[in-house]
Amino acid sequence: MKRILWLASLVLVLGSLGMAQKFRTFPEIKQSGKILIGTEGAFPPFNFFDDQNNLKGFDIDIGNAIAGQLGLGPEWKAHAWDTMLIALNQGRFDFVIASHTITEERAKAVDFTKPYYCTGNVIVSKPGGPQTPEELKGKVIGAQLGTTFEEFAKQFGPKQLKTYQTNPDAVQDLMLGRIDAWITDQFTAIEAIQSRDLNLQISGLLNREEIGMAVAKGNSLLLAALNQALDEIQANGVYEQISMKWFGKDIRCK
Repeated sequence: MKRILWLASLVLVLGSLGMAQKFRTFPEIKQSGKILIGTEGAFPPFNFFDDQNNLKGFDIDIGNAIAGQLGLGPEWKAHAWDTMLIALNQGRFDFVIASHTITEERAKAVDFTKPYYCTGNVIVSKPGGPQTPEELKGKVIGAQLGTTFEEFAKQFGPKQLKTYQTNPDAVQDLMLGRIDAWITDQFTAIEAIQSRDLNLQISGLLNREEIGMAVAKGNSLLLAALNQALDEIQANGVYEQISMKWFGKDIRCK
């Protein structure tokens, strides 16, 4: 009986190890010559599809630069935001670059690189609308589903918190008066207003967030390679060129 129980335990352990090792290691990735990169494709100016259905944005350019630094061809896969990190741990991508804020909760499920940029949350509203946390109390607030913006908004005592799969949906509801304010990233807010010439106002920064790339839990060799490649493109000027292209300034953490 003890031997049967021992064998049963061994099967469970081996099964767990098999589940934990669904990712490709960095040597396996190098041997294939391609690296699979996950992103959302609906978060301009960081990652989005243009009129020709090509992925564009700051995240995309940084991901391509990192792949090039590693001597690999990038292969991009767009995925829904709210299940992207789950898909990462299922082995559907080698790493994700999709403007994920590094949080303790997320770090329990995936491993993050060092931050590749820093930003913060802002309140977006129509002229005369709420612009401070105090003014959000009792209001209808919008935020993207599964983001730190959603969690951040809960602390302000809103009358209702409406969540959206994509930010353009939130902007549309804000313009139609269905929500009083939209909480999002500062750069996303600026891009949304400028690209559509909207009459909206943006608050000052409410907090500071560090943004990282993610790999499957335990994929340490790939994590180290990504961190080294990030250091290299920041040192050789490539990062600054990409940042200036999209934002007119260097947005790395300082």
